[in-house]
Amino acid sequence: MLKYLIEKEWLQIRRNAFLPQLIVMFPITMMCVMPWIMNLEVKNIRVDVVDNDRSTRSIRLIGSVFASNCFVQGGQPSTWEEAFGHIETKRADVVMVIPPHFSRDLANGLHPQVLVAANAVNGTKGSIGGVYLSQIISAHVEPSASAIRQKVSSLFLYNKNLDYKVYMIPALLAEVLMLLCGFLPAFNIVGEKEAGTIEQMNVTPVPKWAFILSKLIPYWMIALFVLGVCLLLSWLVYDITCQGSLWLVLLLSVLFSLFCSSLGLVISNYSHTMYQAVFVMWFFVVCMLLLSGLYTPTRSMPDWAYLTTYVNPMCYFIDAIRTVFVRGGDFHSVAHQMLALLCAASVMGVWAVGSYRKNR
Repeated sequence: MLKYLIEKEWLQIRRNAFLPQLIVMFPITMMCVMPWIMNLEVKNIRVDVVDNDRSTRSIRLIGSVFASNCFVQGGQPSTWEEAFGHIETKRADVVMVIPPHFSRDLANGLHPQVLVAANAVNGTKGSIGGVYLSQIISAHVEPSASAIRQKVSSLFLYNKNLDYKVYMIPALLAEVLMLLCGFLPAFNIVGEKEAGTIEQMNVTPVPKWAFILSKLIPYWMIALFVLGVCLLLSWLVYDITCQGSLWLVLLLSVLFSLFCSSLGLVISNYSHTMYQAVFVMWFFVVCMLLLSGLYTPTRSMPDWAYLTTYVNPMCYFIDAIRTVFVRGGDFHSVAHQMLALLCAASVMGVWAVGSYRKNR
C-alpha cells in the first residue's frame, strides 16, 4: 500500500510543470549566488578627510587610510560642517578630521585626537568602518602600540584564510533544506483540499500513518538530492569540501528534513487554503532563520531571545553542520544536537499523523 502511495506522490510531482524545475534550480542558484552576497566584510567605505594640519605626517596618514582596500577616497572638504553635510546627503560614510598642529604634537610626544565620525544609519558599515579607520589612526599616533601588535601572532583554526564562504555554505545547506522541505509539503495536502482530490483518499481504508509517511518519504529523497547538489557545487565552484564525515552530514540532513517536512504537513493539515499555508509557514521559517545564528551569533542576542534557541531545531542543525563541515567534528561533537533534532523530528512527525483528520 505504501509503495503505491509513494508512486502517486512522485507522479504528482513529475506532472507539475514547475516543481521539478524548482527542485533543480533553487539549490543551484542559492549555492552559486548567495555565498558571494551574504558577506559581513565591509568594503568601499567612502571617507571624507578634513586636513587642518596639511603636514607631511597628515598626508602620510591619509595615504595609509586609502592604501587599504576597505576605503574609497571621497571629498576633501575644508570644514567639519561641510563634511557633516556630505554624511547627511549620503555622499560620505565616514569623516576623518585631522586637528591643527597634528605633526608638531606627534613630534613633542603628545597624542593628538583625530575625530572619526561615521554614518551609523547602516549600523554594520558605520561601526566596522569606524573601527577599521581607528586602528589605522592608532598605528600612526601610537607607534609603540603598533609595534606591540606586530609582535603578536594570530593562529586561525579551521578557516585560516578567514574566507566567509566557508562559514556561510553550511548555513546555506540549512536554508535550502528548510525552504524546500518545509514549503513543498505545506502546499501538498492543502493543494489537494483545494483540488478536491483529498476526498478520494479520505474514503479509502488507508491508515493515517501510511498516508502521512507517503507524503514525507518523497521529500526526504528530494532533500538528499538537494544535499548532493549543494556539496558538489561547493567543491566545484569554491573548492570547499566537508572536513568531517559525509555520513554525519547525511544523517543530520535527514533528521532536519524530517522536522521541516513534518512541520509543513502539520501546517497543511490545519490550513484550508494555499494562502493560509503560505503565510503561516513563512512566519515560522523567518522566525527560525533569524533566531538560529545563521547570520549573526546567538550570543549577541538578549537573554530572553537567546532562550528561544533551546527550542529551535534550526539552531541545532546549523551548529552541528558547521561543526562537522568546517571543524571536522565527529559523532561525539554533535551528539547533543543530533539528539535534539531527533526529538524535534519525532514530536513533529507524531503531530503530523495526529493532526490529519480523514473526516474533513
